[in-house]
Amino acid sequence: MANRNDSRRDSRKDRKKDDIEDQLVAINRITKVVKGGRRMRFAAVVIVGDRKGHVGFGTGKAQEVPEAIRKAVEAGKKRMIKVPTVGTTIPHEVMGHYGSGNIMLKPAEAGSGVAAGGAVRIIMDLAGISDVTSKSLGSNTPINVIRATMDGLSKLKTREDVLKLRESAKSLED
Repeated sequence: MANRNDSRRDSRKDRKKDDIEDQLVAINRITKVVKGGRRMRFAAVVIVGDRKGHVGFGTGKAQEVPEAIRKAVEAGKKRMIKVPTVGTTIPHEVMGHYGSGNIMLKPAEAGSGVAAGGAVRIIMDLAGISDVTSKSLGSNTPINVIRATMDGLSKLKTREDVLKLRESAKSLED
């Protein structure tokens, strides 16, 4: 376990905070009815990434919009994941699930672009993936689509990862 944590810390040191970009996906106004009237708050959903294979998302709530966005960006930076790529696309087809939201991601040929809508397009852009095809199935709320997409991206494995898993499984059988 120590090796995994050490490598994670090293990769975080290599990334500069200046490299990370953020993009706002949605702002929701939340109204709470209290004795004296209505209390308004704001919830923000933000996607952050460095366009080099690292992407994350965050949500934040506050009484002012800028504060909600700031909180969401901080949460997104803490939740960043490494996305394996093959050239400008993903290594293989994958399905991501969250709640009733499902996202199918397929690799595409170089130069075909990102065939995705809404939040999926933003995630792919900030992850540095420029050729991919996607289909949203089920729920179309932005947060469910984002979480399903992140689930799919976290399931991706490179060819080398699969070979290592096969070798370790083979050594266990022997």
